[in-house]
Amino acid sequence: MNDRIKEPQARNPKLQTVIRRAVKEDCPRILDLVKELALYEKAPEEVSVTLEHFTESGFGSNPVWWAFVVELNGKVEGFALYYIRFSTWKGQRMYLEDFLVTEALRGQGMGGQLFDRLLIEAKEKGFTGVVWQVLDWNEPAINFYKKYNASFDKGWLNCAVSVL
Repeated sequence: MNDRIKEPQARNPKLQTVIRRAVKEDCPRILDLVKELALYEKAPEEVSVTLEHFTESGFGSNPVWWAFVVELNGKVEGFALYYIRFSTWKGQRMYLEDFLVTEALRGQGMGGQLFDRLLIEAKEKGFTGVVWQVLDWNEPAINFYKKYNASFDKGWLNCAVSVL
């Protein structure tokens, strides 16, 4: 695993941040942040999940996603949402579906705290790694991931089929 894995620590002592597991009551705020991410990624119209479906999928009888949030002074200002992916080549891996710190607070160290917590979770759960996607034009995110010695795949195309 990555040598950078460590317990999340506040990088700006003036910020009173808390990294914690998401709870059901966080779902409306997380969904607002998902919409902020979609706007940043130039695809706001693509978010079609309802709050009810989102909440049931994370906190119903058969959860399919888990998340951590970062709070600043009691308000959720970022999140990292993941699910378990199985690779026939590598075994169980954490798939980081979405990762965001609200735009006004980027560069304060909260993203690093959140990502560090994800890496600890992956290690504790015995996953063989963490995988995710990043848009090729998102230089700030790419530079952030490079700090973790992330590898970037070449030659793969994303595919999807809608069934609804």
